[in-house]
Amino acid sequence: MSETVEPLKILLQERCQYIPKGSKPLIIPTIESYLSQLPGWTVSLDYKTLSKTFDFKNYHQVMAFINAVAWLAHKEDHHPEICFGYNQAHITLTTHAAKGLTLNDLILAAKIDQLLAE
Repeated sequence: MSETVEPLKILLQERCQYIPKGSKPLIIPTIESYLSQLPGWTVSLDYKTLSKTFDFKNYHQVMAFINAVAWLAHKEDHHPEICFGYNQAHITLTTHAAKGLTLNDLILAAKIDQLLAE
């Protein structure tokens, strides 16, 4: 009997890869299938960015989260746009070399969520 592996588990086991300039972004059905595994993440209308807002109790928690995301982004060599305020952090992912979303964006989104998993 073969066991089916959830797309989320696959993302968490993967590492971001080098994406050469001019690479093709993921197709919409692929993005949609992974998006169902990433609660709270939304894709832009043009399917070029993936974003999520994270809420916290205070600025200290926001900064701890941002530092953890920065460490993760450095480790994966895939760097999100991060905007933050007193009790929120908004993260946007895209792959500039592909001018849209790639598996790297989905991998990093899953790993960012994993930072807050209990």
